[in-house]
Amino acid sequence: MKSGEKIKKEDNLKPVKLDDRFLILYNDDVHSFDYVINALIEICRHDYMQAAQCTLITHYKGKCDVKKGRFELLKPMKEALIEKELNATID
Repeated sequence: MKSGEKIKKEDNLKPVKLDDRFLILYNDDVHSFDYVINALIEICRHDYMQAAQCTLITHYKGKCDVKKGRFELLKPMKEALIEKELNATID
């Protein structure tokens, strides 16, 4: 980069792959925070802090994208969340 050149904000963004999807968790007002946190740790391999933050976002905003990746990776996670009676979709 030459001296005096400005970096565009877009240049710092990570490119999104066309096959990337999001696993979305929806609030249900049924399960406890601990239940959801433990499910995210077990199924999505979150650490405690990440799972707690996703749980709070889901509670207050109604939904949260808890994982990003290829459909093939997210599908078993979605099914496992649903088996635990949590509401989830892949978008």
